[in-house]
Amino acid sequence: MTIVASIQQRLDPLFPGLMGMKLTEATPERVIATLTVRENLCTSGGVMHGGAYMAFADTLGGVGTVLNMPEGKRTTTTDSSTKFMAAAPVNSTVTAECVPLHRGRTTMVWQTAIRSETGRLCAVVTQTQLVLDAS
Repeated sequence: MTIVASIQQRLDPLFPGLMGMKLTEATPERVIATLTVRENLCTSGGVMHGGAYMAFADTLGGVGTVLNMPEGKRTTTTDSSTKFMAAAPVNSTVTAECVPLHRGRTTMVWQTAIRSETGRLCAVVTQTQLVLDAS
């Protein structure tokens, strides 16, 4: 089983799976996934809800951190900042690319760019992940 398939299998029964997130690439240097904008992920205006953007990006930053952590560690998000640029309409698919800005021993900072089907930048999310002992 590939690393992408293994991670996807772990995410499917959790909130990211409920959202419909599909990983397409997962390396210590970059995590990429897609998400179909379903009606139940939208605001009343028929566009992707801000919280859906944030949850999508948060998952990718967490995946990236896990791929960079030593054994015996776990991670949690300590902060997240989202900038919204454009709407993603219902029934479209967005693609997110998450890359590290900092990969330290106790914290990692990830930035996720979420783009529409046409390549238009919809949102940029920057988050900090704390690396903790697993116990």
